[in-house]
Amino acid sequence: MIYESVEYPSACEACGAVTECSGAQVLLDDGLRWDVASSCPGCGQAFIACGRADIPADLRDRLLTEHGPTRLEIVDRSANSALLMKALRAELAGGLHQAKEMLQRVRAGGHTGTLPEVELLARRLCEAGIQARAGRP
Repeated sequence: MIYESVEYPSACEACGAVTECSGAQVLLDDGLRWDVASSCPGCGQAFIACGRADIPADLRDRLLTEHGPTRLEIVDRSANSALLMKALRAELAGGLHQAKEMLQRVRAGGHTGTLPEVELLARRLCEAGIQARAGRP
């Protein structure tokens, strides 16, 4: 299990008191999961949300600020570009243009994200025969 988590203060929507929130993104069973939770010490209101779809942008931003970005590294710099682009296109579920842009970013060492996001992509590339790993810049 690969994960990153963060704790941060927020105002309670019910009473306005400062409450402590927590959030996490986890790579579990070859898929990404996220969750956020808070509990107000003033009025007792609690909030929990989780999902498998895209992580909420504010949680992702907090994780990147707290932990810094993780970079996708291609171990074999001579890896076949067509194979790499095919694997990226399958993972992105996007078009050829998006895959070409991603290929350029990956080759230049410029594709970053949260640790769970990049680790998942590295694993998928390894499954496609491209040696890749997640690393901190």
